[in-house]
Amino acid sequence: MKNIKKITVIALYFLCLSPLAAQKTQWTPDGNAYYSFTKKGIEVVNVLNPGKDQTFLNSNELIPSGSSTPLQVQSFQVSPDEKSLLVFANTQKVWRDNTRGDYWIFDKNTKKLTQLGKGLPTASLMFAKFSPDGKKVAYVSKHNIYIEDLSNNQISKITQDGTDGMINGTFDWAYEEEFGTQDGFRWSPDGSKIAYWKLDARGTKNFLMINNTDSLYSFTVPVEYPKVGENPSGCSIWFYDIASQSSKKANIAGDEVQNYIPRMEWVLDSKSVILQQLNRKQNQSKIIVADAASGTGKTIYTETDAAWIDIKSRWNDNDPSGWDWIDNGKEFLWLSEKDGWRHIYKIDLNGKETLITKDNFDVIKPEFFDVPNRQIYFLASPKNATQKYLYKVSMKGGNAQRVTPEAYSGSNNYTISPNGKIAMFNNSSVNASSVGAVVSLPDHKELVAAKRSAKADPAKSKAEFFQITTQDGVTLDGWVVKPKNFDPNKKYPIVFTVYGEPGSQTVTDNFYTGWNYLYVGDMAEDGYLYVSLENRGTPAPRGREWRKSVYRKIGQLNIRDQAMGAKALFAKWPYVDTSRVAVWGWSGGGSSTLNLLGQYPEIYQTGIAIAPVANQLFYDNIYQERYMGLPQENREDFVKGSPLAYAKNLKGNLLLVHGTGDDNVHYQNTEVYINELVKYNKQFQLMSYPNRTHSISEGEGTSLHLATMFTKYLKEHCPPGGK
Repeated sequence: MKNIKKITVIALYFLCLSPLAAQKTQWTPDGNAYYSFTKKGIEVVNVLNPGKDQTFLNSNELIPSGSSTPLQVQSFQVSPDEKSLLVFANTQKVWRDNTRGDYWIFDKNTKKLTQLGKGLPTASLMFAKFSPDGKKVAYVSKHNIYIEDLSNNQISKITQDGTDGMINGTFDWAYEEEFGTQDGFRWSPDGSKIAYWKLDARGTKNFLMINNTDSLYSFTVPVEYPKVGENPSGCSIWFYDIASQSSKKANIAGDEVQNYIPRMEWVLDSKSVILQQLNRKQNQSKIIVADAASGTGKTIYTETDAAWIDIKSRWNDNDPSGWDWIDNGKEFLWLSEKDGWRHIYKIDLNGKETLITKDNFDVIKPEFFDVPNRQIYFLASPKNATQKYLYKVSMKGGNAQRVTPEAYSGSNNYTISPNGKIAMFNNSSVNASSVGAVVSLPDHKELVAAKRSAKADPAKSKAEFFQITTQDGVTLDGWVVKPKNFDPNKKYPIVFTVYGEPGSQTVTDNFYTGWNYLYVGDMAEDGYLYVSLENRGTPAPRGREWRKSVYRKIGQLNIRDQAMGAKALFAKWPYVDTSRVAVWGWSGGGSSTLNLLGQYPEIYQTGIAIAPVANQLFYDNIYQERYMGLPQENREDFVKGSPLAYAKNLKGNLLLVHGTGDDNVHYQNTEVYINELVKYNKQFQLMSYPNRTHSISEGEGTSLHLATMFTKYLKEHCPPGGK
């Protein structure tokens, strides 16, 4: 239902998948190379001199004693002194990501490979990380936090109360899914203390999924899942002092259950932590500094919004960690939409703020804070909400300057070195893509050519961008892939792909725009118009009002925009066959599909809804309450925005698809929607995938089966070809 946390494969545009825990780029101290895991082992990749990479660790050195095969490494960390390596292997899923497994230390001097956490359950360690001096490692196991001394492998347990309901150093399902929080503890910069989250989930009810296929007798699969209107887990911050082996709770004002703490980091002097607290409705944000010695918390900055306030994970690849310090920790950088645009501010520890980005356009994503040169690099696109370009601005404030040359249109992405002088650069548009170039900053001179590049096949149809203004005076961005050998004098079926919620955009300019990964074959060759429209409420860089106009109106305003956009296209495009109109979507897009079929049955004759939320009251509290308010105050908005309310209006063809093991959008949604269809004698087709999760990707043959079914249904009920 919620945002796409990271798009690693363009085909996942409309899924609400939490990404695999990505290995962040680990640069060498000089910023001219980075560490990478390859078939050879772990190498130091020279950015400026390709082909002159050095082996940091050979793969045969990753073979544990008594084994004949190297560790299957998911990620690794290089110690602060670069003399040892912390390796994460034998990983297993927790919710969506492989965040649980075994950790090993490789000592470069002795060539010794040592497993950490001896005596703890196999594959139970999470989020291990070096102390600042590299002499200790802390990690989580079974909801308790441990510290291991690397000199003698002595293990100290620093929390004692960890259970399934009392969570130390990590998070519950909803926090991880909606805030992007996973790693729930922080070493102080001087290594003397650890600050950590404690979540009390004992009051959170389990949602029970049922597994009918993996044993003779069925069994339930419980997921701690706070639904809309239910209380979230209580959240508190604690300090552990390593010298005294004592713990202290931070004294943070506000009810622990009715407030969230999605962000927390140490102040650079190691004497206190700084955190962000959101109220239950997520329309008030407080920045609080809590003293580690006394536990006393002090609010230094408060912001409110008539709708909601986003946190860092919404623009930082679903990663809320880190605090952006400047001036040696006396000030930090902060993003806010309070003046109508997402702008960057600097705030000092007394709460005094200064606006930095003063242009009337959105910061899409901060890319790099070049503190020595007092420059900020960020992505923006003032004139085209489907694209992304690199800009820079002085930390003193002022007007931003575009860094990306005019020759690079579309979506531009950068991985900037810590030295701020070079960046790995990727460009992607409907016309071409290039990956792996290295450019200098700020002049954007190409130092190393792209490793891979491609151009659109001129023999194939590609996406064309357009804008359409609805009868409500709202201008929507869109793209269309027209049939091959398009004849404007013919009438063609039109297929809309939709998401429509605050989680993601569907109209973006990249090399894969217009590709339907569920369609077996080529939609353009078969004779479809394939279209997507970007309604209000999506996270397009078109200002706060665009994004937040959907507050308390999900399932209403966004659905009307889609329907009125379709009507405007029909009036403008005489080649649309309005008797062959289909729409499809996944997750939030599945909900939008059902709402379009139910609220505007005169427009859409065919729909394919995959893993939809049928009743907004069934979804998790953090996401749905953020955008819709509290059902105790405005329950009617949740009801009016839910497809369930409009099932009785269904007139066309519906294919409903859901995995019964979906821990995100529960299969319960499809079952109650079926009941409503049955009640009103509405015929439909259903495909339930046993025990598949929200991605419907598990099990041999599943992806091909889904794609084949999707294509067959579309061709049967919305036949392709011009007439």
